[in-house]
Amino acid sequence: MYISEIMTTAPTDQRGDLETRTWQALDKLGIKYERVDNDVVESMDECVEISDKLGAEIRKTIVVCNRQKTEFYLAILPANKRFDGKLFAAMMRTARVSFASPEDMEKVIGLTPGEASVMGILNDTEGKVQVVIDKAVADAEWFACNPGANTSHLKFKTKQLINNFLPSNKHKPEIIML
Repeated sequence: MYISEIMTTAPTDQRGDLETRTWQALDKLGIKYERVDNDVVESMDECVEISDKLGAEIRKTIVVCNRQKTEFYLAILPANKRFDGKLFAAMMRTARVSFASPEDMEKVIGLTPGEASVMGILNDTEGKVQVVIDKAVADAEWFACNPGANTSHLKFKTKQLINNFLPSNKHKPEIIML
């Protein structure tokens, strides 16, 4: 798999809309990051080499919703942690959750399965998605994810995600032990 050398500035070549807005948002907030470009990845198993290169685990991002599709959650977990829908629903005080369809994911965060990222909240201008972060992720020093395209990945301080990036985009994360 191709993985570039680590870079610390935004790409200068043409990128997709969300990826471009991600770099702009991070730079505007003064959030320092390291990034790599890579071959397309569509699973957590494929992210292991990228995690090793960045020195931070790429986090698993899952979008779920209630049966009525009136409540959407973007859950962020350690890469190897299994998502427990029953536990999640109980902790979020909702009857039941299921994985959001690709169409619903596209509608609420502008991304599809295989490319899901917390950066998708840049597309959630109405605040319809509740960001939920596993406590193990919240307690870690580094946070790594894709910038809205699965051909690039970045890492930055987790506290900057929680205290700067999410609030600046009108999202207050819920931190729970999943």
